[in-house]
Amino acid sequence: MADLYRKALEAERKSLWATCRLKGLAKDTPERQRIAELDALLREHEAKQKGGKG
Repeated sequence: MADLYRKALEAERKSLWATCRLKGLAKDTPERQRIAELDALLREHEAKQKGGKG
């Protein structure tokens, strides 16, 4: 089954990362901070998925 939540997070992260690369944004910008938040959410989601299957 497709994991739509994960796909949505990854799509948002990819879009933000492209914007940051094009604009050359520094690490302390809201966009880069959101990328860090998305990374944390993806890790938490992956841990929940692995925990539920075990």
